[in-house]
Amino acid sequence: MKATIVNYRIGRHHQKPRHMVIHIQDIDDKEKAEKLIGKEVVWTTPAKKEIKGKIKSTHGNKGNVRAVFEKGMPGQSLGTKVEIK
Repeated sequence: MKATIVNYRIGRHHQKPRHMVIHIQDIDDKEKAEKLIGKEVVWTTPAKKEIKGKIKSTHGNKGNVRAVFEKGMPGQSLGTKVEIK
């Protein structure tokens, strides 16, 4: 399943570099997104290394999800594709 990294999870004063908001193609409501909680997410770096994460919760009512990765994600990951397994 293809998805796109939208942004970091941010607050008023802090940005969490391991938490990413992800938009999934063909998912447009919260109920469909809840079925994906617990699935693995893989982002491939330009150097062909894989950074793995897991979907932890939904984000908003439009079908976005929040994924927590094993280490901090670089800024170049914003707007790129990830694979949901």
